[in-house]
Amino acid sequence: MSIPRTPVTQPFRTRAQQLEKLPPCQAQCPNSGDVRGWLGIIAQHEKNGLTLQEAYDKAWNKIAELNPLPATMGRICPHPCEDRCTRREKDGSISINAMERFLGDWGISRELPLPDIATETHAESIGVIGSGPASLSFAYQMARRGYPVTMYDKHDKPGGMLRQAIPDYRLPPAILDAEVQRVLDLDIALVRNVDVGSDISFHELRDRHALMFLGLGAQAPQALHVTGEDGPGVISGIEYLRQRKQRIESQPGAQVIVVGGGHTAIDAARTARREGAAVTLLYRRSEAEMPATTTEVQDARTEGVEFRFLVAPKRIIREGHAVRAIELQAMRLGDADDQGRRRPVPVAGQIDEMAADTIIVAISQAPDWHGMEMLRDGHKWLHTKDDGKVENDIWAGGDDRGPGIASKAIAQGRLAAEGAHAELRGDTRYARSPANRDVNPGFVKSDYYAERQRTSIPRLPRREWLTEPAMEIDQTINDQQACREAARCMSCGRCFDCQQCFMFCNVGGFTRIEETRPGHYFVLALDACEGCGKCVEICPSGYLESREGTDW
Repeated sequence: MSIPRTPVTQPFRTRAQQLEKLPPCQAQCPNSGDVRGWLGIIAQHEKNGLTLQEAYDKAWNKIAELNPLPATMGRICPHPCEDRCTRREKDGSISINAMERFLGDWGISRELPLPDIATETHAESIGVIGSGPASLSFAYQMARRGYPVTMYDKHDKPGGMLRQAIPDYRLPPAILDAEVQRVLDLDIALVRNVDVGSDISFHELRDRHALMFLGLGAQAPQALHVTGEDGPGVISGIEYLRQRKQRIESQPGAQVIVVGGGHTAIDAARTARREGAAVTLLYRRSEAEMPATTTEVQDARTEGVEFRFLVAPKRIIREGHAVRAIELQAMRLGDADDQGRRRPVPVAGQIDEMAADTIIVAISQAPDWHGMEMLRDGHKWLHTKDDGKVENDIWAGGDDRGPGIASKAIAQGRLAAEGAHAELRGDTRYARSPANRDVNPGFVKSDYYAERQRTSIPRLPRREWLTEPAMEIDQTINDQQACREAARCMSCGRCFDCQQCFMFCNVGGFTRIEETRPGHYFVLALDACEGCGKCVEICPSGYLESREGTDW
């Protein structure tokens, strides 16, 4: 009996393919900033026939496509992108935040306008409530698409929490002024000192505009809900910082207690130290659970702020109207909550006191919903679709959708604008392009790259931190440092013209592009490829990869 034979098929052949991938820094950025793109413009400027000045101009424009506030964000963003930088384990992450700050300041000094993409104007009027990062981002993206935009703010100067709460030593007002004005220069109308819900109703604004964006922020402080809290000597972190930003004359007292573990708490503690107070910060969890960054905590310690962890206020003790002390309950970490954070649990019988003249409460904030309560639908935060749409003609972004960092707010404003524009234009085909898959860090061959020391961010001498309280501690790197730091980028997942593939290919499968640009230097002729895999093996950035198949 004969045994049926399996038909012989053409064997699989392995060939290289060029496939640009998403770098870790961009994947980690809340605003999906193309860090590799604008670093590559600088690092590869000579290859692409650009002067360094031209490269800086072009890189600034690249940043500004997604973020109209690079000088601001380069100062206040906690830069999660650096935590994922492939170079981190070799010789230190790229100083992405310092580079963003440099380019932001470069754009201000050169008076570069924001990139306008409008090919036509549109009649639909856009109303924006609030002027924080989400609102500025949304207004910018709609204005550059040709829409008339009107922004309403309850304060005299726009900027939201960037203006109201971030101390001058972190964000000088002149920097914020310049970047906000550049957004307003896109013919955005600003209506100042108007409180929506009091001076004008939300319904009236809704009737006035074809579409509304809500960027309310979270400026309403949360209370401790303990005995003795109501009265003089107890102030919210937001209000304390706002008073100091407005130069309101008052002294916090000799002994200041700050309650909280986030950015506002740290800012309040460091500001009180600049006013000469002895400051202790209390946090109900351990240091490892603090929302504030490690650098913030270290800098606060350097300035003399004391920290006590695993304690929570139980009672504020007064003599007459004046604060005398705070009673503290010892805590321990229990089981994890629904967000994965371990819950603080009281330790029975462990209570003590600390002397205090002023208590600054910086535990949390929430949006002020006055006049817009109907939009909450019983929730603490606005519930939206992924692109920020609340209902019909209402969109939202920023802290009214839940707490987050400023870069996340900018992203939400931008994505809302993209969705709103598509809806207004009736673009039913609108869909965001799917992101390329992340580059596998294991495919990036770090040994190929020479060790290069990370650029240290210049800082004000420590002896001047408290003697010059409004002076920026962190300084901007210079153009030579910026050029050197950009050159450290490994261009993960993208060609950077190392020419390894060209030199190792035995059959001349790679042809140089005549008019190159960052990321585009060679064309691969698949019909010439023999599938040896050498180019994939030696590609340092992980741009080339092997593909198997029978359809060549």
